[in-house]
Amino acid sequence: MARGKLRTRFRYWFDGTMDRGTPALISWLALASLVLITLASTLVVLFTDTDAEDNGGWYGVAWMSLLRTLDPGTMGGDTGGPLFLGLMLAVTIGGIFIVSALIGVLTTGLNERLQELRKGRSRLIEAGHTVVLGWSDQVFTVIAELVEANQSERRSCVVILADRDKVSMEDAIRARIPDTGKTRVICRSGNPLIRHDLELVSPDTAKSVMVLPSVGSDRDVEVIKVLLLLNSRAWQGTRPHIVAAVHDSENLAAARLAAGDGALVIDAEDIAVRLIAQAHRQTGLSGVFNELLSFIGNEFYLREEPRLMGTTYGEALHAYEVGMAAGLRRGDGEVLLNPAMDTEIRSGDQLLVLAEDDLLIRPATRRPTIVEEAITSAPAQPPSLDHTLLIGENSRTTKLVTLLDSFVQPGSTLDIAAPNRPEAALRRPVRNLTVGYKSCVPTRRSSLESLDLNDYRHIVVLSDDSVAPGSADDRTLVTLLHLRDIEDGLGDPYSIVTEMNDDANREVAQVTKADDFIVSTKVISLMLTQLTENHALYDVFADLFDPEGSEIYLKPACNYVVLGTEANFSTVAEAARRTGETALGYRLARHSEDPPRYGVYLNPPKNAPLVLGPEDAVIVLAEQ
Repeated sequence: MARGKLRTRFRYWFDGTMDRGTPALISWLALASLVLITLASTLVVLFTDTDAEDNGGWYGVAWMSLLRTLDPGTMGGDTGGPLFLGLMLAVTIGGIFIVSALIGVLTTGLNERLQELRKGRSRLIEAGHTVVLGWSDQVFTVIAELVEANQSERRSCVVILADRDKVSMEDAIRARIPDTGKTRVICRSGNPLIRHDLELVSPDTAKSVMVLPSVGSDRDVEVIKVLLLLNSRAWQGTRPHIVAAVHDSENLAAARLAAGDGALVIDAEDIAVRLIAQAHRQTGLSGVFNELLSFIGNEFYLREEPRLMGTTYGEALHAYEVGMAAGLRRGDGEVLLNPAMDTEIRSGDQLLVLAEDDLLIRPATRRPTIVEEAITSAPAQPPSLDHTLLIGENSRTTKLVTLLDSFVQPGSTLDIAAPNRPEAALRRPVRNLTVGYKSCVPTRRSSLESLDLNDYRHIVVLSDDSVAPGSADDRTLVTLLHLRDIEDGLGDPYSIVTEMNDDANREVAQVTKADDFIVSTKVISLMLTQLTENHALYDVFADLFDPEGSEIYLKPACNYVVLGTEANFSTVAEAARRTGETALGYRLARHSEDPPRYGVYLNPPKNAPLVLGPEDAVIVLAEQ
């Protein structure tokens, strides 16, 4: 009974050592080889004195046995007595089994290690990298922007942690972004909600952390849980910049509380609604924001300019030969977009400058050439009443009605055309709008024709969020085709602004020649990427989307210059300055359908000849 228990315990112990993987198996094979060599060498010395002496004693025989264990062919030249040769043959046969087992163990262990590496479970050793937590289609925009932002860096790294297969993530990134330049993109497979998995991407040494919302109804809940995990973490050293976005405005307060001080959480739904509200009567506005928020083209930079200390903001508008002043950031952090022209630039202030790259900003060495005769003396066109048709209905409709009411003149009208009556939006208290409802199936031409489209100046097509994003974009495309065909028959009476979910579908929808496309997911991705690189721009973007204060407008060129008269952009900027506005660029109507600019030119050359026509617009920062 005791012997049985001993055998059972030994077998349990032996099985436990075998469970330890490849190192344990190699150790047992090494032990078996040692036992075999020791036993064979001892028997040779004990029973074959002559053969043992001829081969260098016990140590010499042990060496020979080791060689025969590793290479069976070594036995071919052996000479000696029958016992010696028999023992060497036993060693060789034992070696064959041991070496075969060793090769199998090493092969299996190597395959397991390669599979482990493919799973992306190894710990990262990097510093100054950007961590992206989560996976969605937005990740491709984020990576492309970070690659563009890091072009001037000698070495940069972007690390993605998501609960997906590492190889599939890498393949998808290579397919969408084949050239990442100097930026290395590293994927790790793990759940950002698990603390152990989070440590794989070395968050302590990261420059910034972006929490990317996933796809699904619980995406805000996942973002909040990740922010809680990051906030409760014991950071070694300085905590990196943390940025995130939530899609439901009601979750914003909870997300900011979970993120803690220093983290930035943006309201994706609110930004999308504000962009639609501002763009509905300003064709091309989305193109302006896409460039401002992207690292491709022109973006905002904050610069201290001691040489301008004591001067006014109005004087700073002509202070750059390359670059365009757009506002001030006070020493206490207050951001002033398009402040009053007599605002003094004080010590500690930073100038907000629009430029293609901070290295390309060049101060002016002389006064710009102003063509006075090209500046118009005619009064600016007064704002007109809006007659807007909102086609479709989704969770953002009620908030959109409120925002539209804040942008339009009293006496304007808004009709909502949707299959179901949006009671919440219709009951929303408004001051300037008269809100009505018309029954409509957006994908049916006959239903659209019954709306008397000729009565409207602006049409906004909302995406249907009750279906999958791809299907919603397909329905939007059908609606746009109908609207475009109807518009051609009516003589182009209205502008069309369209909300879409996927920027790739925008390229397909371009054939409909809609005036503007709002891809909110892309805008949010661009903004998150900008904030990972520069936290200080958060207040700038918040001010840009706020209806209070100055916003971006595309105003008729005739408000600033005499149409058809040759001037330059310095002249346009001076004309805008005299009206208390900051000119950022212009939009040429004849290029409005040409990608990638779609007619938008920000921070153009100051002294190049410029002739603007009746359909062209000047892009300005203004209060109204």
